[in-house]
Amino acid sequence: MSHEMIALAMFAAMMALLFSGQRVFGAIGFVAAIAALFLWGDRGGFDIAFSQAIKVMRWYPLLTVPMFVFMGYIMSESGIADDLYKMFHVWMGGIHGGLAIGTIGLMVLISAMNGLSVAGMAIGATIALPELLRRGYDKRMVTGVVQAGSSLGILVPPSVVLVLYAMIARQPVGQLWLAGIVPGLMMAAMFIIYIAVRCKINPSLGPVLSDEERNIPKAEKYRLLLSGLLPLFIFFSMMIPFVNGWTSLVESSAIGAIAAFTAAVVKGRMTWRVFDTSLKNTLGITCMFMWIILAALAFGAVFDGLGAVKAIESLFTERLGLSPWMILILMQLSFIAMGTFLDDTAMLVIVAPLYIPLVGALGFDLIWYGVLYTITTQVAYMTPPFGYNLFLMRAMSPPEITLVDIYRSIIPFVLVMVLALTLVMVFPQIALWLPETVYGK
Repeated sequence: MSHEMIALAMFAAMMALLFSGQRVFGAIGFVAAIAALFLWGDRGGFDIAFSQAIKVMRWYPLLTVPMFVFMGYIMSESGIADDLYKMFHVWMGGIHGGLAIGTIGLMVLISAMNGLSVAGMAIGATIALPELLRRGYDKRMVTGVVQAGSSLGILVPPSVVLVLYAMIARQPVGQLWLAGIVPGLMMAAMFIIYIAVRCKINPSLGPVLSDEERNIPKAEKYRLLLSGLLPLFIFFSMMIPFVNGWTSLVESSAIGAIAAFTAAVVKGRMTWRVFDTSLKNTLGITCMFMWIILAALAFGAVFDGLGAVKAIESLFTERLGLSPWMILILMQLSFIAMGTFLDDTAMLVIVAPLYIPLVGALGFDLIWYGVLYTITTQVAYMTPPFGYNLFLMRAMSPPEITLVDIYRSIIPFVLVMVLALTLVMVFPQIALWLPETVYGK
């Protein structure tokens, strides 16, 4: 059997296992192990798995994953996220669409606390969505706001998805995180501009709060402001030393975890339930990512041995005669197609062994491509008919919001995200300026 046929067989077997409901790391790792044993026998097969496991254990930046996930869960479970929304509620409620704009701000800060889109979705659906509906906001608009805002969790640092990409692409996590800041904030600003313009044209979509709700003592307003800015203080307490080179990435993640824990203790919210839940959830997510990374590295090692990357590159550039940009666009479209039935980690693990070396061979910057991948994944999450976030939103939303409402709500936000993706593709410095500035010192 030719190497090309073996590669196709591996992909077919992996997709069959995924469609059967198997866990991502189990399906990918199983196919990689069987292929390695088939190609190189007992010795080669065991050596590949062992060497990749050692590589995972020796990859020091992976320690940031439990630190940042723990920080996010502490701040979420202790109710600090509730303080954030109360702050936006009071300070932004006096303008049309103000609470929807505040929800985007909430999602940005939640992203900076956790690094997972599902955390923003859960908080937005349980805290923001009921409040917005109760105050007469259009249900389709606010449903789109929560979905679009939650997608920022995999782009704004500390993005756990970018940690996984860094491991597979062998790129510095710090540079990837810095590369995600400006595009993430740009996309959030574009969401806010869209909400403000749409509510200006049609004020009934986002009515202002009543005078009774907004007329609270100034002392209470400033207390809420300080409580709401606490997550920002925690974020900057870990990012400023890192950006200035005073601490390493892992040390900064430890500072963030300690700062979040201390804040919960000082505010009197560090109960045993909060600590126990945060610790168990952190352990579960960290173990999941470790297994996924191990499976992805083993799968990639088999592909390297097959020479599949060079074969794919030859197919696109020599046989089909496609330009590098045409190949890149086709890869992004394939991500959107896969996003209809897979989550971000599964998509990355499945195609990373082929796409990432191909992107490098075509002359593109892998840091820049990490941002492109992440934004494309955000779009894929919310693309009908089977976008990952669409069904997650349906499971968390109240009964009056139908699946048709969810589909229609996301269309304008997907268009905004496609515009942001286009801008980053046309102007790579949007993503590369900050890491080049910081690491160029």
